Amino acid sequence: MIIIKSDDEINGIREASRIVAEVLEYVKDRLIPGTSLAAIDRWIDEYIRKRGGSPTFLGYRGFPKSSCISLNNEVVHGIPADKKVIKEGDLVKVDVGVTLNGYIGDAARTYIIGEVSDRALELVRTTEEALYKGIDAAKPGNRLSDISHAIQVTAEAHGFSVVRELGGHGVGLKLHEDPIIPNFGKPGRGPVLKAGMVFALEPMLNMGGPEVKTLDDGWTVVTKDGSLSAHFEHTIAIREKGAEILTVI
Repeated sequence: MIIIKSDDEINGIREASRIVAEVLEYVKDRLIPGTSLAAIDRWIDEYIRKRGGSPTFLGYRGFPKSSCISLNNEVVHGIPADKKVIKEGDLVKVDVGVTLNGYIGDAARTYIIGEVSDRALELVRTTEEALYKGIDAAKPGNRLSDISHAIQVTAEAHGFSVVRELGGHGVGLKLHEDPIIPNFGKPGRGPVLKAGMVFALEPMLNMGGPEVKTLDDGWTVVTKDGSLSAHFEHTIAIREKGAEILTVI
């Protein structure tokens, strides 16, 4: 069941989401070659707590860290570790959730470290574009799959593949709520979108094939063919006139 949030609940989710957006800005200038992912995770944890929130991911289904940080062919759910160090030319995906007064915001960005190939740059730009195309489709009267279709069309127009095993989700009172939102599909299907729905939209695009696998750590999802992957995510609320992005400062 898709929960319709009240204005008060959306206000609470917005406050949590603002901290998420602040964190993603805060880490931007700290993602430099030679820095360990564990150090970044510690900075994220400290920032969230100083702002009065708590890191939603820490302990969620046993996840051991406060953020997910994934490198290059890692799609999502990378576990930050001291032995993982940022290098020139990396794509670094940082995914953060914040709980504040019982409300949750969730967002992710892909950061480019130094110089990368033109195709890698296009992958990152297309993934972000796909997110915003999905957001544009998230308006009252549309169907859920209109979001999915907009993301898929954008990705495939540039020759990139969409990860099919993972997708967006409802969010706000819990980290993962109904519905699951695939990043692919035909338009005009699924529930009708209504004001008050709150979603985390998160396209994950691969430079190679769409297939992924989970590593032995039980969390880190990587591309099966070793190709680069990019990930962007925003928490949005559907309002009468369209979507409002909540994970902004």
